[in-house]
Amino acid sequence: MSEKKGLQPNITSLKKIALIPARYAATRFPGKLMQVLGDKTIIRHTYDNTVATNLFDEVMVATDSDIIFNEIITNGGKAVMSKRSHESGSDRIAEAVADMNVDIVVNVQGDEPFVQKEPLEKLLQVFDGEKGSKQQVASLMQLMKEQQFIEDPNYVKVAVDRNMNALFFSRSVIPYPRSKELPTNYYEHIGVYAFRKQALLDFTEWPITPLEAAEKIECLRYLEYGIPIKMVLTEYMGVEIDTPEDMERAKALYNL
Repeated sequence: MSEKKGLQPNITSLKKIALIPARYAATRFPGKLMQVLGDKTIIRHTYDNTVATNLFDEVMVATDSDIIFNEIITNGGKAVMSKRSHESGSDRIAEAVADMNVDIVVNVQGDEPFVQKEPLEKLLQVFDGEKGSKQQVASLMQLMKEQQFIEDPNYVKVAVDRNMNALFFSRSVIPYPRSKELPTNYYEHIGVYAFRKQALLDFTEWPITPLEAAEKIECLRYLEYGIPIKMVLTEYMGVEIDTPEDMERAKALYNL
């Protein structure tokens, strides 16, 4: 993109695409994206709610499943089939955008049926103006309050510095409360990312890193290669569906 000297592109001038990686055979909850929540499937809630934000030039599901592909296409949505299996959602969407003309790619996980406009808008603003021109990767987090979820390894925690850059992601309790008297904030990492296109493509070229392999958390690869991840604090994002228990919580929330 050509720029005048001294000027940086405004976020409104950048081409933004939302990609929803969707795998049918999820390890902890196979077929979860085709579970019905209210009047439609989880993947359709995620897709429709992302489209409804009106933040993106295009919204598309990237999947290796004929079932999910047909679910989106037959209901008027856009989807693309992955050419091969992938280790992570980032790898899957990188394949989809490799030949697209796009500046910012937002990865909205398929199991986020309650996704809404405000958090995604705040995420995109990270890339705005002169300060945001150097930012390569950003993601969302929310405050955790319930001890059972803080201790649950299915919930990824993130520790940040004073500039809201991620220091570490872990399934363990971080920070560890050595002193029980001091107040400690715990943040849950929400699996929604925004990347500059090249940063996403670079990710797919790097080998899996030791911390990423140990924790099974893909964004650790960026930190291990020295790429900062700006974290955006958001309000409650609903329920991210990883397990059958999460599905029951989602149903309860949907019926409120």
